[in-house]
Amino acid sequence: MARGKAKEEGSWKKFIWNSEKKEFLGRTGGSWFKILLFYVIFYGCLAGIFIGTIQVMLLTISELKPTYQDRVAPPGLTQIPQIQKTEISFRPNDPKTYEAYVVNIARFLDKYRDIAQKDDMIFEDCGSVPSEPKERGDLSHERGERKVCRFRLDWLRNCSGLDDETYGYREGKPCVIIKLNRVLGFKPKPPKNETLEASTLMKYSPYVLPIQCTGKRDEDKERIGTVEYFGLGGYAGLPLQYYPYYGKLLQPKYLQPLLAVQFTNLTLDTEIRIECKAYGENIGYSEKDRFQGRFDVKIEIKS
Repeated sequence: MARGKAKEEGSWKKFIWNSEKKEFLGRTGGSWFKILLFYVIFYGCLAGIFIGTIQVMLLTISELKPTYQDRVAPPGLTQIPQIQKTEISFRPNDPKTYEAYVVNIARFLDKYRDIAQKDDMIFEDCGSVPSEPKERGDLSHERGERKVCRFRLDWLRNCSGLDDETYGYREGKPCVIIKLNRVLGFKPKPPKNETLEASTLMKYSPYVLPIQCTGKRDEDKERIGTVEYFGLGGYAGLPLQYYPYYGKLLQPKYLQPLLAVQFTNLTLDTEIRIECKAYGENIGYSEKDRFQGRFDVKIEIKS
């Protein structure tokens, strides 16, 4: 039995290294060299095919514009302050309860301050009244940074933070800033005047994408009170001269147009669900995406 073990031990040692035939794991040095050379060439060819395929694909892709945008959804509508669960709850006489909202708005509006828009090589005045979309050249081929329109903070009036650093929260009249999310090359198409609902007809312009905030439910509509809108030219919407957006490479300092909404007499001690909605021919809504073209926010002012 001991001899059998010794014989077995000798056989696997011989398989690892056969001194008579100069073989390692059953192959000579020349055999190992040939098989390694084969796999080096084989995997090298595979890597070359993969790299070549990627390079060909990259030649068809522009770094300035997506090749295909046919499945891009309409842009979402979002609000500032951006808070979890889109719920705003505070006591006007307790600054700590609304401090987070005020800080969130102030940080967002920092880039809209005059000092941040001084460079005339980057920013330009595009008028104080709404106008048609401002084309800035071909998106596909031309390089070089494009100018962007200035957006004056004082257009937001009561919600600008220039006169009231609490954006109305201290007085129980909270402000919400609304913006349309960026989509490369997107040009909003406002609805025609005659197609607008009577409730949305505040001040119409063919160069403004209108936005309206109302109570989500019937009981909310009775409790929402007066809603005031502050935007460019006094319109309740987003002016078209800030579109289209050319992307971060061409417009790294781009400023989205804003609309400020202030709720001046909400019913106290009641959670009110508010829906803000943009109206446009190419603005869509989805039950799966509650921010597509609209958003809901719950506001409760505690006494």
